[in-house]
Amino acid sequence: MSGGISVLLIGYVLGSIPFGLLLTMAGGVGDVRKIGSGSIGATNVLRTGRKGLAAGTLLLDALKGAAAVLICARLGGTGGMFLGGFAAVLGHMYPVWLKFRGGKGVATGFGVLIAANPLIGLAGCGVWALSALLLRISSASGLISFASMPVLAWFLDAPQPILGLALAITGFVFLRHKDNIVRLIAGTEPRIGTKK
Repeated sequence: MSGGISVLLIGYVLGSIPFGLLLTMAGGVGDVRKIGSGSIGATNVLRTGRKGLAAGTLLLDALKGAAAVLICARLGGTGGMFLGGFAAVLGHMYPVWLKFRGGKGVATGFGVLIAANPLIGLAGCGVWALSALLLRISSASGLISFASMPVLAWFLDAPQPILGLALAITGFVFLRHKDNIVRLIAGTEPRIGTKK
């Protein structure tokens, strides 16, 4: 098996671990895909009312993205970092175990970018936190923060693979949020903590 295929598979398998579903099932909440948006991500887990489970989902989803970058970079250098990190985000969004219906990729994308370039990844997290504080809308905060990271990478003259990774993840985050974007435009997107 070639190195490129190996890191793609490692990244995808790590990213496809459905921590939101596993934690809610283990916590006695049931199948998180049957509530709210049906997503397995932290925002939907929060709609169960279990803040601890949502925080655990957020942390573990970020960690799997970071782990994919670190492992794949060690195996395949800069190219491995790019492929493994991107594959982890795709694995979270489209996990084969869940019929390719996963999360929106925000926490996993943050983990990937923090591991790939801590300055850009942490700055993006800061943008998310400020946006969430001001807007109280998780999807809008995620979209704003990911839109900011390629811009940050460009202004900071980050290496080309980092800029490419930020652009690729941002594109797929926006794609997975297409329904949220429609609701944001219509003014019907739920705020953080609501059970819709």
